[in-house]
Amino acid sequence: MGIKFIFWGIFMLGTFFWLATTEPIEDKQALLDFYNNIDLSRPLNWDDNSSVCNSWIGVTCNHDKSRIIAVRLPGIGFRGPLPPDTLSCLSALQILNLSSNGISGPFPSDFTRLGNLTSLYLQFNNFHGQLPLHFGVWKNLSIINLSNNAFNQSIPSSVSELTHLTALNLANNSLSGKIPDFNLPSLQLLDLSNNNLYGSVPQNLRRFPSSAFFGNIISSEISSPSFPPVLPPSTQPSSKSSRLGKPAILAIIIGGCALGFVVVILAVMLIACYSNKDTESGVVSKKSQEKEGSVKKAVSGRQDGNGKLVIFNGFSFAFDLEDLLRASAEVLGKGIFGTTYKAALEEATTVVVKRLKEVTVARREFGQQMEVVGSIRHENVAALRAYYYSKDEKLMVYDYYSQGSVSTMLHANRGEDRTPLDWETRLRIAIGAARGIAHIHAQSGGKLVHGNIKASNIFLNPQQYGCASDLGLATLMSQMTSPVMRRAGYQAPEVTDSRKVSQAYDVYSFGVLLLELLTGKSPIHATGGDEVFHLVRWVNSVVREEWTAEVFDAELLRYPNIEEEMVEMLQIGMTCVASMPEQRPKMPDVVKLVEDIRRVHTGNRPSMEAKQEGSTPVLTPPAAELGSSSVP
Repeated sequence: MGIKFIFWGIFMLGTFFWLATTEPIEDKQALLDFYNNIDLSRPLNWDDNSSVCNSWIGVTCNHDKSRIIAVRLPGIGFRGPLPPDTLSCLSALQILNLSSNGISGPFPSDFTRLGNLTSLYLQFNNFHGQLPLHFGVWKNLSIINLSNNAFNQSIPSSVSELTHLTALNLANNSLSGKIPDFNLPSLQLLDLSNNNLYGSVPQNLRRFPSSAFFGNIISSEISSPSFPPVLPPSTQPSSKSSRLGKPAILAIIIGGCALGFVVVILAVMLIACYSNKDTESGVVSKKSQEKEGSVKKAVSGRQDGNGKLVIFNGFSFAFDLEDLLRASAEVLGKGIFGTTYKAALEEATTVVVKRLKEVTVARREFGQQMEVVGSIRHENVAALRAYYYSKDEKLMVYDYYSQGSVSTMLHANRGEDRTPLDWETRLRIAIGAARGIAHIHAQSGGKLVHGNIKASNIFLNPQQYGCASDLGLATLMSQMTSPVMRRAGYQAPEVTDSRKVSQAYDVYSFGVLLLELLTGKSPIHATGGDEVFHLVRWVNSVVREEWTAEVFDAELLRYPNIEEEMVEMLQIGMTCVASMPEQRPKMPDVVKLVEDIRRVHTGNRPSMEAKQEGSTPVLTPPAAELGSSSVP
């Protein structure tokens, strides 16, 4: 018995020494002190009896497990100020991510001890006060994201000392003063938007787009001259010589009127001439006034016995209604607005023909809406090439996208032989679709609505970004009852009349699309019996109750270092699907948020080649309050 006790003691002592030599004891204790002294709504799996390097959520150690080099805890549910002398004791720390929490107080002064930091993510918290004055203590910093807090006062000039800085995001704070003239050739991404900055953009920062300074009182002039230059006396314009006498002015007016009269007469003659020619040939032409910055909307039409096929300029292949009728057709899908066909025309040209149903508007109103849609030319909006209206048939013709819709990419052939839709592609889909919808919302004086955003209407353009199709039809259709509409799962809860959709409705639908990209699940479907799966409700329940990686598509677990980006997209998606329309962001703001997912993660973004088959990274659970996070 005594011998067994001795052996047991030796075994326990050996185990203790083994753990001591394979665990960063001091770093582990610093994290335990942090964990035990911060307000947290739900517990983590951190305890003294488990391995900090092998099992603790959000913690990464170096190769020999002697130091902690990364702490990634976005959306965990921290509240209140950070306890001092805890995280700052991790002197080997390189990456710190505490974004999307409820942390308050000033910027932690003891963070100056983290001299090895390369990436700092503190966005979407409640930090306030002044930014750190001495940024130079973090010589290795390459990414800083302090956006969406309440930092105030000026931006310290010491940022210029960060010679390795590649991304700086200070957007959506209360910063004031002039923008320092950072001379940082390594800086690639800059966002200072929506602060209280004033003055002009410094010379070294004028290479960045105007969106980087949006929402401030910024002039377009270079900041170096303080006063307008004074011309020497020899070059000063003489007021006497620059004035024109009254006779000269009168002569100019009379001459201009005479010239204008002649131009009007010639124009009338030309119009009459061309009108006669058109009447004789039986061709109906349209003239549309070209607006500044818009695409020319002139169209050509061909008559048939029942209606007219209108082809928009810019389509390289000429065809008529007979060509469409003769083309071999393949059904691609059926939706609430009609059936979509793939039509193979001559000369190896393939188009998509949408045969509409339940169109209730007259020819003129239909044509006016098609003119608006057909004038849109944007790389993230599928171009309408032609349309046809008759009493019995209403057709729309689009380009054909060979890769199929996003719905097919996400949900078709889920099984062992399936090629997964990787995270890089899903992010490009989200970015492109957001850009396309935002462009649509900017048309018609900022009043145009897509009205039918869903995965089956999003395709990949040649640059492999999302491209929105099938827009502007909701107002042309007969009213559909609410249960029929909501069957697809993309409809906002406030909509009861399908013809009265708004841009906030599009934002909700886009939010559902983001959740679909993240989860790999259809927005709504039957689960057996009378039960129906509703994606938005399910995500809300998982985030609120489960706190696990269950919300994310299992196909994404093979890609390393993307959990931060997925949590950020989840936050954006849940903000877009807010139940009240006024709580949803505008699409230009959504574009910026989605684009920033990749901008602030340039240091650790994955690629298709970087995926590791069979590896399952630890995913940090999102916060229960994600859906209520504020978005500017």
